[in-house]
Amino acid sequence: MNGEFDKHQLAGLDDRERGFSRPVEFEREGAGYRAVLRYETLRIVTESYSTQNEALTILIQTLQSQGYRQLKTQMSFHEGVYLGSRELWMEYPDPPEAEPERSGFFGTIKNWFKARSGSG
Repeated sequence: MNGEFDKHQLAGLDDRERGFSRPVEFEREGAGYRAVLRYETLRIVTESYSTQNEALTILIQTLQSQGYRQLKTQMSFHEGVYLGSRELWMEYPDPPEAEPERSGFFGTIKNWFKARSGSG
């Protein structure tokens, strides 16, 4: 492993609500870094970013846009030094989902109140 790269463990729920945990590695591309995740038949490689953290953030956002939830990472290597599980897990909040419109009698009442109160 190249000493300048970090390595993170990524855990969460995939797009089918199954738990997973996989390493995220980084590759050098020009003056930047790309984050690489392999999970089953999926291989995601980000564009090149100036820092490893930026590439990791984009990877997380990409996964969330594909339905992955409850994502968290833990740095396991820093500049080639193995950290084990000493580092804290970094949790990434799930993006807000649009509340589905409710139908039926109670949904109509709730939607009416929401419209009257100006929240909705």
